[in-house]
Amino acid sequence: MKEDSKQTHIKLTSHPDPYGPKPNPIHWGASDVETRGPIIATTTNINHRNTIGTHSGSYSVYRALSIVAGTLDPLHKADLTNTSPVETIEANSSWFESNKIVSLDPYGHIVSTSFKSFFKDGYDIRPTIAVTKAHINIPEIKYSLESGQLSSDGQILKSNGETLVTKAAIEPVWYLPGLAERFGVKESKLRRILFEQTAGMYPELITRPDLLVFLPPIGGMTVYIFGDLKSINDSSKPLNVRVHDECNGSDVFGSDICTCRPYLVHGIEICIEAAQAQ
Repeated sequence: MKEDSKQTHIKLTSHPDPYGPKPNPIHWGASDVETRGPIIATTTNINHRNTIGTHSGSYSVYRALSIVAGTLDPLHKADLTNTSPVETIEANSSWFESNKIVSLDPYGHIVSTSFKSFFKDGYDIRPTIAVTKAHINIPEIKYSLESGQLSSDGQILKSNGETLVTKAAIEPVWYLPGLAERFGVKESKLRRILFEQTAGMYPELITRPDLLVFLPPIGGMTVYIFGDLKSINDSSKPLNVRVHDECNGSDVFGSDICTCRPYLVHGIEICIEAAQAQ
């Protein structure tokens, strides 16, 4: 079908065309970012796409509505000026093994600096990780400071109770062969079940075995890192991690119907103490 004169022809079922352009390959687990190649899931030029799905997860539907409403140009490309991470996340050996990281792109935060040649050639590449600095102010942490349970060091925990963190917003990026291995199933079965249970939302899952990466239409996650990022790769230093599922009732509105927030606060306290001990 063809939306308008500006858009390229879109196949409803995009079988690989042996005579058409081949998408840039993704070498998952490559030891450097240029060899690994970019994740390209944008729709501004379908001939460049090397990934199933689209960016922004479930929010891609809202992008579609913005285009329908006429408030967003479907060929709009994001301006990635000054989008480099405010703090460097050093590569880890797990980045270079294809079966270690299978649900996010470890290079997703440095696309604006790593793929300059692709941008020059007109490729529309989007970051899947955003890294910034932030201050969080939680009443319970301030109370723990005032009661002496926590102490201020001016770097991680300030005297007014504010905590300094590095925040990473992460969009899910699934490497299908690695994901199938985690579940102990054949990749073909994983693709088929994903296709069937989304009512055929992504035909490429079963028609494009050459596309190994999938951006699922789900929400992402946010990681708050306390202390020096360099210590993450230092096995001699303890690393505390709290995995917490969002709870609007308890976390946002402070309801005592459930106990999510106290567990979260306790996890933050332990992370602050561990970061201060480095």
